[in-house]
Amino acid sequence: MNRYRWLPAVMLAFSGLVSGLAQGADSTAVITIHNGKFEPSELHLPADVRSRITVRNQDAFPAEFESVPLSREVVVPPRGEVSFFVGPAAAGRYGYFNDFNHDMKGTVVLEAAGGH
Repeated sequence: MNRYRWLPAVMLAFSGLVSGLAQGADSTAVITIHNGKFEPSELHLPADVRSRITVRNQDAFPAEFESVPLSREVVVPPRGEVSFFVGPAAAGRYGYFNDFNHDMKGTVVLEAAGGH
């Protein structure tokens, strides 16, 4: 009896997993807090994929990145940074703000393939 008769099936499944990961690779983006503002104030990312967002706070006071539609709420320490994932989510506009300063606002725009 062949002990490793299952090996080709496992290798085929693994190659499919690796191929799928390469095609649906995560996107990444950075939002910088500088002089009491989010930069950029409108962040464009692809829809329907998981995206990693890093928020870098260059200011001397803490900020709280909060987005109700993206279900994210993270405190960014002064001169620190925090990373988190969003999505996959449908194309659309998703607002965010600094919960410590409601005048600081921005938008994550998730765009369908082809920019539509």
